Amino acid sequence: MQLPPDPETERKRIQRGRNRALGLILVGLVVLFYLITIAKMR
Repeated sequence: MQLPPDPETERKRIQRGRNRALGLILVGLVVLFYLITIAKMR
């Protein structure tokens, strides 16, 4: 039988996933703005 997950560990795991998602979104936006800037200069 499995023990129920520790609430603190579970919360940290969820936060880590959320932070990773937010980081990816930020990187994506930076790349998008960079590409738009390059396209406007041409």
